[in-house]
Amino acid sequence: MALLDTQTELALCAQARTGSRAERDEAFEQIFRELRAQVFALCLHLTGGRAEAEDALQECFLSVYQAIGSFRGEARLATWVYRIAVRSALSVKARRRERGHAPIEAASGTPAPGDDPEAQAATRQDVGRFLDALARLPEEHRVVLSLFAVEGLDHAQIAEIVGVPPGTVWSRLHNARKRLGALMARTE
Repeated sequence: MALLDTQTELALCAQARTGSRAERDEAFEQIFRELRAQVFALCLHLTGGRAEAEDALQECFLSVYQAIGSFRGEARLATWVYRIAVRSALSVKARRRERGHAPIEAASGTPAPGDDPEAQAATRQDVGRFLDALARLPEEHRVVLSLFAVEGLDHAQIAEIVGVPPGTVWSRLHNARKRLGALMARTE
């Protein structure tokens, strides 16, 4: 995962804090361009649905836009944005739960021409089983697993994002993998 380098982060934060309105907007736009894809992928894995992930993405970057001027730089900028993304995704998911659970969307990749239809069906079924098992994990496990496996963050970065010690991240990852494997084995 390509995070912004430290110098770029510092420059963007300074521009967001002290720049003119146009400079602040420009800094935000660059942050959005650099982190949008990673934040969307994280939101998609945490919410389980494309529409919910888009809602969480919008919520996240609206919060970033409103608060970027007061960002103190105590953490990396990308880490701060991820922390907001996790909260946004979990909030959107909770609202979805209140309205009634919508089914998890399977990955909607288009099969390559000439692929065996039976293999395509088996792949779609495997993806569906995986997403269903992932959705059944406790939130704390799903969050660390998504940050680690999808976003490629290390344990220290994840610890900073979720606000727990690195040892807790190790433990949650271990338990998440075990539970995910058990859930997948039950659906075979």
